[in-house]
Amino acid sequence: MTSPINVQLTTAMRRAAVRATRAPSVHNTQPWRFVLTPDSLEIHVDRSRQLRLLDPHGRQLLLSCGCALFNARVALASSGYRATVERLADPSRPNLVARIVVHPSDGVGEPALALLDSAIEVRRTNRRQFSQDAVPEHVVAALVDAANREGAEVYPIVSQEDRMAAARLSQQADQLENADPAYRAELRAWTTDDLRRDDGVQAFAVPHVDAGAEDDLPIRDFDTRGMGWLPTRTKSSMNQCLLLLGAREDNAMAWLRAGEALERMLLEIARRGYAASPLTQVIEVARTNAQLRHELRLTMHPHVLLRVGRAPATAETRRRRLVDVITEAV
Repeated sequence: MTSPINVQLTTAMRRAAVRATRAPSVHNTQPWRFVLTPDSLEIHVDRSRQLRLLDPHGRQLLLSCGCALFNARVALASSGYRATVERLADPSRPNLVARIVVHPSDGVGEPALALLDSAIEVRRTNRRQFSQDAVPEHVVAALVDAANREGAEVYPIVSQEDRMAAARLSQQADQLENADPAYRAELRAWTTDDLRRDDGVQAFAVPHVDAGAEDDLPIRDFDTRGMGWLPTRTKSSMNQCLLLLGAREDNAMAWLRAGEALERMLLEIARRGYAASPLTQVIEVARTNAQLRHELRLTMHPHVLLRVGRAPATAETRRRRLVDVITEAV
């Protein structure tokens, strides 16, 4: 007979896997699988969903899995469990990015993580126009601290010189990517107006692109077929709150941990009633990435540029069926 303790643990791990599926991922590719074992939750990367052109080295693939890993940690903490995470620990299983070993419940978990559980429901990637209201310094400080707690670093872009450099290099990167027909083809493959599709970026979540966007820092042009449902005017400004997330290293472990830090920041942003929009083109192009590090005098490797502010709510993107991403080991 299965003990009540084991039933509770299994229920908590299943809930953690479900919460993990709500994490953000590059182009909403959802490149993950979750395996429940009697005492752990495994997170596997699904490399068939890797963006071969945009993300040939798998940085964004692992950032996405890191976001899912953090959601699972939050969910377990909310259920009163403490957990130990083994990251990239088994060379013989290269697709196993993390194993979460769950410890017997003391009914407490990790309060700082548990506090973020409700934000999983409301976190969105928001590509709408942000208000011009400044993000208070204490909120920025809290976001920097959130990333630091996950072993990452955040560089707030505040000087006019740095803002102009970030805008100029973002525009260059966006132009270089859009000039590549293969990039545009990959983008089209992951953008859809089919409301039945359970992955990819939906048309209802992207602006209708034309000359009226008025962006200093270009939002990625997902509207490849003129089907965007959101207003054209986005005004992604270099004078808004810009936070550059990075790490001391530029390898698989750093990318995974940066993903955890990113999701901790995004949940804090959502919990406080703010919106976030990632601007990653400048990171993806090697030339602009190197220039960004040089011109902003960075010692870290940048992984994500975030725009933070107030914005109207945006719809939730669809998710793959649970049966397709969660399995239970015998």
